[in-house]
Amino acid sequence: MKTRKLARLITAAAIALGSGSVLAQEVTLKVHHFLPPSSNAHANLIVPWCDKIAKESSNKMKCQIYPAMQLGGTPPQLFDQAKDGVADIVWTLPTYQAGRFTKSEVFELPFLTKNATTASPALWEYVQKNSLDEFKGTKLIFMHMHDGATFHFGKVGPKNLEELKGLKVRTPSRLGSKMIEALGMIAVPMPAPQVPEAIAKGVVDGANIPWEVVTPFKLQEITKFHVEVPPGMPKPGNSIFAFAMNQAKYDSLPADLKKVIDANSGIETSKWAGTVFDGPEGPARKISKDRGNTFITITPAEYVRWKKATDQVDEAWMKEAATKGANGKALYEEAVVLLKKHGSL
Repeated sequence: MKTRKLARLITAAAIALGSGSVLAQEVTLKVHHFLPPSSNAHANLIVPWCDKIAKESSNKMKCQIYPAMQLGGTPPQLFDQAKDGVADIVWTLPTYQAGRFTKSEVFELPFLTKNATTASPALWEYVQKNSLDEFKGTKLIFMHMHDGATFHFGKVGPKNLEELKGLKVRTPSRLGSKMIEALGMIAVPMPAPQVPEAIAKGVVDGANIPWEVVTPFKLQEITKFHVEVPPGMPKPGNSIFAFAMNQAKYDSLPADLKKVIDANSGIETSKWAGTVFDGPEGPARKISKDRGNTFITITPAEYVRWKKATDQVDEAWMKEAATKGANGKALYEEAVVLLKKHGSL
């Protein structure tokens, strides 16, 4: 009897230990970002990525997504939240922190990218070779850009440089500010979620923002004029985005779960993210057209004027990169080569 009882106890303990081992491999990743659940980034990028890793890990690894800064802090703090382990993964716009990602921000120079599908794999390649040090403390899962920022105004519809002069315009980043100032406007930096109220209250006249976020923020109801470049031409501005994981969290994963993360990382995933961000442009433009908003396409000659006016931004960036120990001219030229390679120039 004692022998059978001891055997049952050993078996029960083995089962308990085995169960604990399975449980120990189940991982919930805290994913934090700054946009609402209705946004394209949340619904069509972050949720599908999380669903995919859950499926491929047989539900051993899942996400708990916190949109709209639900874990606290502000959008510029997101990268450090991943770096410091406040969140396991963040989706963020790194250059909300002005001057910190100097080498990477070359992709935000004016009139350099056409769309996200072609620019995003170029960005991934460039960062892997030239600026991974700027993301130390995190493991980059993918990077991407958006469809290209154009100008959306509340009450004015400028058609040339003269009519742009003195307008107050929201900018997402440091280089975006320099581009806006080079065109004669007044740059007002702010994260995207603050834009609708700022335009509605007249804090700014308009915003340099991609079509991708116009609909979730209902900007088509607030802005009545949309100023665009000729079809097929690189757009005035863009932003780099990172989906970054806390390095220590990644290192702590068992090999099978690391393999799942790795299979959903890299250049192809970056390109996929780009397609996600190009997708909403057409539908967003249609919504604005259906409302009777005014679309202004500047002339090819005016485009040349705008591009020439912003050449100084490129030159200033190269000089600044040099002061930080980088070869700004070489980095710019490499970015151009990669953009051409992927069809974005």
